[in-house]
Amino acid sequence: MSFVSRILFKIANAFLNAGIFVWDIIITLLNLVLPKRAVGHVTPESHPGYHGYWPEYKPAQEGDSRCSCPALNAMANHGILPRNGRGITFKEMNAKIRTTYNFAPTFCLFVPNFAANMLNKSYRTDTFDLEELDLHNGIEHDASLTRVDTAANPNQSVIHAPFVEELLGSASGKAADGHQLLTSKDLSRISGKRRVEARANNPDYTLSLFHKMFGSSNSSTLLTIFGGRVEDLRSVLLEERLPSGWESRIRQPYGLTMCNFNKTVLAVEFGIKEKDHPVPDSNKQDNV
Repeated sequence: MSFVSRILFKIANAFLNAGIFVWDIIITLLNLVLPKRAVGHVTPESHPGYHGYWPEYKPAQEGDSRCSCPALNAMANHGILPRNGRGITFKEMNAKIRTTYNFAPTFCLFVPNFAANMLNKSYRTDTFDLEELDLHNGIEHDASLTRVDTAANPNQSVIHAPFVEELLGSASGKAADGHQLLTSKDLSRISGKRRVEARANNPDYTLSLFHKMFGSSNSSTLLTIFGGRVEDLRSVLLEERLPSGWESRIRQPYGLTMCNFNKTVLAVEFGIKEKDHPVPDSNKQDNV
């Protein structure tokens, strides 16, 4: 791509993003006045997951492509995305994320378009494999709540069960029905601890403000889409499997908009206090 073409592309992309944000504000307001989707009908009829009936779960086989995102891996494990995790179009990811998790159409356009730009691919015509999304310091970042850092294991599809168990074990909330819930304070606390540990144990550690926000965005889906319910998150994070009968906790007709999502993201990120966590002994590297 020539210099002029790159400039024109950036200008066009800036206008696209501005349009997405205006659109997001409009549907955020519509969500306030329109009736919510009925329980059991969050996933649209004729789509996988309607009434909580998810396609058969099959964990990844040798040669399949997976990434650091449990939600995308779960979609591949259920055959909502190609089971081998390969040859996915960005438009397909847009549509399938929306019907599976009830993210707003604005979110479902912005994120795949960002991913396409990150990979220097065309949103409209190109395809990708899930593992490509783990370009280090693209979307994937250090101090994950479910993976060791890339410096310790470049294969970011590998779940680090001790991190997940510590995360779920930190839940301090209780639902009316007695189920354990993760809260934004829980996520802030565990994120701060992970950042301190990662900085101490990983000589290649980097985490810019941009990637801190991405990290808090990733963890905020646990509170929004999954409602923080530990029982559901155990299978999602450890098996990358959607529980039978599960549906997105977002019932707004236009789904979870970026405006509403960012309220949770900011609460998590601004609640992180790294100074509250002691620096671990560098000889005891629990992230390897």
